[in-house]
Amino acid sequence: MENLKKKTFFTIFIIISLFALIFAIFFNVQTYRREYEGILNNLTRMKNLTNQRPEPFDKEIKPLNEDLRNRKVMDYEVYTFILNTDNEIVDKISHSDKAINDEIITKVQNIIANNKSRVKIGCLYFQSYAYNYEEGNSLTIVHISNTRNMLLTNLLISLLLVGIGEVIIYILSKKITEWITQPVLESFNREKEFVANASHELKTPLAVMMASIDCLDVSKKNEKWINNLKSEADRMSNLITRLLDLSKTEYLPKENFSKNDISMIIEKRALTFESLAYEKNITIETNITEKINFLCHKESIDELVSILIDNAINHSKENSQIKVNLTSDKSEIKLEIINEGDPIPPDESEKIFERFYRNDQSHNRKSGRYGLGLAIAKNIVAAHNGNIKAYSQNGYTTLEVRFKSDEH
Repeated sequence: MENLKKKTFFTIFIIISLFALIFAIFFNVQTYRREYEGILNNLTRMKNLTNQRPEPFDKEIKPLNEDLRNRKVMDYEVYTFILNTDNEIVDKISHSDKAINDEIITKVQNIIANNKSRVKIGCLYFQSYAYNYEEGNSLTIVHISNTRNMLLTNLLISLLLVGIGEVIIYILSKKITEWITQPVLESFNREKEFVANASHELKTPLAVMMASIDCLDVSKKNEKWINNLKSEADRMSNLITRLLDLSKTEYLPKENFSKNDISMIIEKRALTFESLAYEKNITIETNITEKINFLCHKESIDELVSILIDNAINHSKENSQIKVNLTSDKSEIKLEIINEGDPIPPDESEKIFERFYRNDQSHNRKSGRYGLGLAIAKNIVAAHNGNIKAYSQNGYTTLEVRFKSDEH
């Protein structure tokens, strides 16, 4: 259920965030394009007007097209400098209300001295001037510091709004996730409650049946049938117990968690399985880092280790070895149960953690197994915000559990 909530939340959060980010990018790109085109249009228009001036035009100032002198620009500081054939400034015109100052003159002289004929606008976020220069003819320059500052301000405001929007989106995504998953949660809780209640209700009549069977007189005639009844009653009792275990591990209250030496828990549990492994000529080798403390539900961790080792024993070859490894670093705690036996097909590595999944029906039925053990193990790991996976390679199968370390 928690995984469903997380996936739903992140899906909603990412989608809404992408829309907000795309809108911010679109706004800034459109503003940038509008300013860029405005600057380019002014440079082109003024250059076209200077080409209409009377001829000949040498070192002396000649009358210019009156349209050029009277052309005013409201949104930008645009200046035109008329050049003679020796690239000397022979006339200068301001197309705005601002007069031509020494800074503009210096910039124009640097352009004439160091550049060839061309149009240069550059990146508006970094440039202070744009110009259209033609040697021996004219130079139109636009002072774009105000445009640059405006674009940078828009960009910073957009980033700030996106940052504030992310907080709002986070809260909104939480609310939407709760609303979407509420019916699923209710259905999930009803199912869990039904399993728990049904299991409890079945225990009483089953206990009566088992007691009644024990009271029956056994004879050669009915011995076979009574043994069958006992066997099936025991199987039913085990199934009910596992269903109750599964129901309990669906949710482990955090208030029941405490700091425990997980190394000692695993070491003790591995020792209790040595006699069972010995019956199949299997040895258990432990490689456990000492004194690893972990905030956990002690009984559940104990059950988790029991399930994993029991699973390894039941799927190991005779005369083989099971390895129980526990290591830790600043970021995580890793538990590995490794056994030699039939490999898990790659397409079943996830399915084995599903409830009632059994890849070998006949073997599991004979051994009284129901495909609930690894499902319970997965629930326990998930309740501790960990991950569990299974894989086989080179004849060995590994059940790997990873928890986030409390040390980081």
